[in-house]
Amino acid sequence: MRIVTVILLLAACALAQPLPGTEPLTISGDAARQMVDGISAYLLRETDRARTHRQATRERLREIIGAVDRRVADVIPQFIATTRQPAKLAETAAYTVYAVRWQVLEGVTAEGLLYEPKQAPVARVIAVPDADQPPEDADFAQRLAENGCQVLVPMLIDRSDTFSGNPKFRMTNQPHREYIYRMAFPLGRHIIGFEVEKVLAAVDWFANQDPKIPIGVWGYGEGGLIALYSAALDERISATAVSGYFQPRDQLWKEPIFRNVWSLLRNFGDAEIASLIAPRALVVETRPGPIWRGPSLADPKRNGAAPGLLEPALPEAVEREVARARALGARIETAADAIVSFLKALGARSDAARSPVALRAADPDARLHRQFQELIDYTQNLVRNSEYVRNAWWDKADRSSPEGWRASTQPYRDVIWNDMIGRLPAPSLALNPRTRKSYGTDKWDGYEVTLDLWPDVFAYGVLLLPKDLRPGERRPVVVVQHGLEGRAQFMFGQPEIARDANGKTSPFGYYRNIGSRLADMGFIVYSPQNPYIGEFRHLQRQANPLQLSIFSFILAQNERLLEWLGSLAFVDHSRIGFYGLSYGGKTALRIPTLLDSYALSICSGDFNEWIRKLTAVDIGLSYMFTGEYEMDEWNMGHVVNHAELAMLMAPRPFMVERGHRDGVGVDEWIAYEYAKVQRLYDEMGLQDRARIEYFNGPHMIHGAGTVDFLKKFLRWP
Repeated sequence: MRIVTVILLLAACALAQPLPGTEPLTISGDAARQMVDGISAYLLRETDRARTHRQATRERLREIIGAVDRRVADVIPQFIATTRQPAKLAETAAYTVYAVRWQVLEGVTAEGLLYEPKQAPVARVIAVPDADQPPEDADFAQRLAENGCQVLVPMLIDRSDTFSGNPKFRMTNQPHREYIYRMAFPLGRHIIGFEVEKVLAAVDWFANQDPKIPIGVWGYGEGGLIALYSAALDERISATAVSGYFQPRDQLWKEPIFRNVWSLLRNFGDAEIASLIAPRALVVETRPGPIWRGPSLADPKRNGAAPGLLEPALPEAVEREVARARALGARIETAADAIVSFLKALGARSDAARSPVALRAADPDARLHRQFQELIDYTQNLVRNSEYVRNAWWDKADRSSPEGWRASTQPYRDVIWNDMIGRLPAPSLALNPRTRKSYGTDKWDGYEVTLDLWPDVFAYGVLLLPKDLRPGERRPVVVVQHGLEGRAQFMFGQPEIARDANGKTSPFGYYRNIGSRLADMGFIVYSPQNPYIGEFRHLQRQANPLQLSIFSFILAQNERLLEWLGSLAFVDHSRIGFYGLSYGGKTALRIPTLLDSYALSICSGDFNEWIRKLTAVDIGLSYMFTGEYEMDEWNMGHVVNHAELAMLMAPRPFMVERGHRDGVGVDEWIAYEYAKVQRLYDEMGLQDRARIEYFNGPHMIHGAGTVDFLKKFLRWP
């Protein structure tokens, strides 16, 4: 018995041996989960650190909330009359209330109420209620009107989900605000920017009437956000009141996704935005903000919404942010009831007797639906036009030769990396490779590998090393990348069954042991673990406000991986290829295209007309109807589609692998997008370096033409 135990221990020790030249790997537990947790810890530290490095400008704020479209000229509110209810909703001794709408953008209007004073107005105010508060319930608007103000009250898109989806395909539980956010974000637009534009169109009208009469903006809850941002952007606004909103934004990633703003916390907190209002007056009303417990779960058939909560800020947190704002030069005061201070800042009285009136909209659901549909139509038009915007931008690239293309596209790479994906600083830790032999066959040994980047952040994967390597020989490497919820180990050593015991498609069904197959052929194979596994989607929420994304980390991990592979005596660093399926196909379009050390790239089961896939509301395969809320990348539609990403591989080889029955797209879309890639390669005399292979199958690696492609361009054997 003792002899058997010793033999087993010796065998285990032999299996766990490190690769020569590396330290022993001692990591235990789930490396993938530890990777996700480590990235989250890094992002939370960076969120805290960002407060001390901000540079707030109006131009940047306008850009990141998407308030960049030209508003219509000569804004004049139109009175709304219906057969059921006249435009005049109510009248008191001090004012008359009308239902109105006004033009904002081409095809986009604002709707709400106009309080018209009986006497010449002492001030003009846009009073913005919370998203779930109809204009008729905005009591602060009545109080302002009672004190002689002319008041416009726009309605905001609310947090219900009545119209979110397409009944032809699927209805979702996404709040209306999220539904607009998700289609607008990839076009460099935002529900916040649209509603700021509605407020500023009202300012246009007010300013054109009589520039001597002061203009103010008041907002509660979501309206407080819109009021704060509007005042920061437009110096015509003399005084601002923010109620139930002003607070630290360190926990922005826990708020509803329709508040997610690319790079916001790198540039701004509420205090920095307040500083843009200075020296104009800002009053923060300490009234608690709205409570919202997240998207509705009442109907199990309606899902797909991102998690997120709204809770009132603690008073001490509000005071901390107010103190920061004052330190940045904001002229700010707090009040439990801000009416007196706000009216004083506008030079108006605040002593009128209260005489509230009951107001009722003629058809509030129809009004909401109109406003919602206008923003959908406007954004879908941006989608349709995005290809022309991209084409005009890319026309500056030199397509006359491979050398000219490579040199002229460097600025494009920089924009993609810096402004769409997000660039991390150089790693702060040494490479420190650690390995252990954990797998093996008669043809290759498999080593688990970790490489350090920053505290808590590391790269992990598995190296498959052929046993027939000769001394001094340098071989090509194929980096094989798993998809969503995948693991590095899924790429090799899987039993050849299409489905597991529970009837679910097994890893073999997707990946067909491509790692094992390539290693059996003599390729060195590396299978990285990517962080899109388990509870990972919050990483995108934590990263976006810092001008980062999940792919920021995947890029950094691949840079480190290439550094290590290039240092190995048995690796030919000029022959490292990339082959990814599904989310790994997304990786194949974003990583090798930006990292020159990859000699080729193969995108399997992902290549698409990606902008429509992200934003379309008229096709069932759109991400608008699914729970993958982390897919959106800021302003991607005006920068790249999949064709432009793939074209950045040129003059290096690029290939698409596509199953006819793969539900991620349709053949016609893929063919249309790929044709642009093939044309570029053909025109530069590189026609044999671009290829697409269709096969009669589903979402999976086929591994036929792609293997020939790897053999040819990695020159093996």
